[in-house]
Amino acid sequence: MKIRKNDNVLVIAGKDRGKKGKVRFSYPDKQRVIVEGVNFIKRHIRAVGQVRQAGIVEREAPLSVSNVMLLCSKCNHPARIGFRILQDGRRVRVCRACGEVID
Repeated sequence: MKIRKNDNVLVIAGKDRGKKGKVRFSYPDKQRVIVEGVNFIKRHIRAVGQVRQAGIVEREAPLSVSNVMLLCSKCNHPARIGFRILQDGRRVRVCRACGEVID
């Protein structure tokens, strides 16, 4: 998966299209990410004794990776991601628009 935790992304599809945010969690096996401030859902919560009060809670739901694009830190545009192997053998992510190494 080309998107990782703490990446800044732009939502390109869905009800929150055009919003930007930081990836809080990444689920590579399910190809999903949770982005800060995007894709809120409402959950009805049951009370648990004196610990938690019952009510309706808003929280962020996972988005498909195909619905977000990484924002390049150098050119500050949403960009496709490529991979390059450096001289020391490391495999790094690269911005396809400007060629800058992301990792």
